Amino acid sequence: MSSYSTSQVQTAPSLKGRAGGESGSVPERNLIVSALDHGTVIDHIPCDRLFEVINLLHLQEMTSKVTIGFNLKSSKMGTKSIIKIADRFFTDEELNQLSIVAPNVTLAVIRDYEVVEKKQVCLPDDLHALVRCNNPKCITNNEPMRTLFHVVDKQAGTIRCHYCNHEQEIQKVKLV
Repeated sequence: MSSYSTSQVQTAPSLKGRAGGESGSVPERNLIVSALDHGTVIDHIPCDRLFEVINLLHLQEMTSKVTIGFNLKSSKMGTKSIIKIADRFFTDEELNQLSIVAPNVTLAVIRDYEVVEKKQVCLPDDLHALVRCNNPKCITNNEPMRTLFHVVDKQAGTIRCHYCNHEQEIQKVKLV
């Protein structure tokens, strides 16, 4: 098992190169973020989707500690966002919703400072009662019934309504 210990983010200057530090050296810029005892880390969030993820998961209503990193350097993505949430674990339904807003994020479950589970959150093959059909004539918009979509192309993010066969892009859907 690996552990999610402290993270270093370039922001605040340290005392190195100042009074009591080495003279003439350049100050280091590090901010130490405390380790997560129990909770969830959502990593590799596209920066343009961060605030949608925050709203989707209702993080603004959380009473436990939430740490958010925005526009962080990433060798995999160029820039990324990350969220660390103390004492919060997510259901499969919540992860399916997350996969719609930010597919391919990495989720790490932390217990006693150790990563006990790490997985890629991917779009499922079928979306049950998660998104609305954007076809106004679809039966799901005119009758009280649950929606059902089939993922046609995960890479391109194309889904098809089970009832009216209308295709739409996952980036443009509205959640139920």
